[in-house]
Amino acid sequence: MGLERKFVQGDAPVRLEDGSCVAGYASWFGVEDTGRDIVQAGAYCDSLARMSVEGRRVKMLWQHDPTQVIGIWDEVREDARGLFVKGRLLPGVEKAREAAQLIEAGALDGLSIGYTVKRAGKDSQGRRLLKELELWEVSLVTFPMLPSARVGTKADPLREMARAIQSARLELARD
Repeated sequence: MGLERKFVQGDAPVRLEDGSCVAGYASWFGVEDTGRDIVQAGAYCDSLARMSVEGRRVKMLWQHDPTQVIGIWDEVREDARGLFVKGRLLPGVEKAREAAQLIEAGALDGLSIGYTVKRAGKDSQGRRLLKELELWEVSLVTFPMLPSARVGTKADPLREMARAIQSARLELARD
């Protein structure tokens, strides 16, 4: 299977500290996205452990473009809620400076993961349950897919509101 992408949004704008530091949740556990996927807790553990042993890092890209590396993720970890990321936009990179301005202005606040599926299943409603993922990159994006995780998302998101909004969007798309 090829590289997949999962867009993420949250309930707060991207947090930009000191002009270059960004942080937020790139993925939430147990939350259905608009592609009918649900990432399960522990899905990134093996991938992150392998990367650590091999001395590799998750890449920070602009809009999933592998030619547009815009920064460095200094922290990528799973916690009880999902995949938390914290990193730095590189001021010497033109697209990173543009991203910082867009974040600061509130025009950009989405995160999206690029991954390959190692293990998945289906639930009784036909949704794909992502059990193990190989994480390749986390991008800053304009249009995230999962309404409940964005750059700068606080550790206690309004999950029920996000689910209601997502459900309404899916209903409208079906009509």
